[in-house]
Amino acid sequence: MPWWLLPEHPRAGYSASMTMPLLMTILFSILPISELRGAIPYAVYNGFSIPLAAVIAIAANACVPVIAFLFLESLHKLFYKIRPYRKFFDRFVEKARKKVHAQMEKYGYWGLMLFVAVPLPVTGAWTGALGAWVLGLSYKKAFFAIAGGVALAGIIVSVLVALWGVGAQTVFFKIMH
Repeated sequence: MPWWLLPEHPRAGYSASMTMPLLMTILFSILPISELRGAIPYAVYNGFSIPLAAVIAIAANACVPVIAFLFLESLHKLFYKIRPYRKFFDRFVEKARKKVHAQMEKYGYWGLMLFVAVPLPVTGAWTGALGAWVLGLSYKKAFFAIAGGVALAGIIVSVLVALWGVGAQTVFFKIMH
């Protein structure tokens, strides 16, 4: 295994004091608001090497479709009975359907992968999974398309962080002053 994937290796920049940044990186990776755009710069800022940060963030973000599909097939049905949730969900679903549908019509599952690969707000794994669910796509094929898009997005964000440092997060987030 390469040295940069071993957390205990001194050149990997990982120590026991990095448990909280590791957990926060995983959390940022699965949160819809940040996903890889926030997780990779956060991890690098907290001392992780770029390759290690990318591997952790990509692995966690690739779990999003599974989490989303499980939620949509179980708890969503209970929450949908609550009016405020239903109102918010229906509005969000319509936006996701419009965004993903155009890509799916033109490029199929490759379109879903490319949609998720663009590391900008509302084009990540959550929106891709929701769009796939709304369009009734095969969960297995959608998972692989979304995971491929997550990997590509992780590479793009990692390259941007390597070029511009952790300040690259300003490319992905509006800075509030």
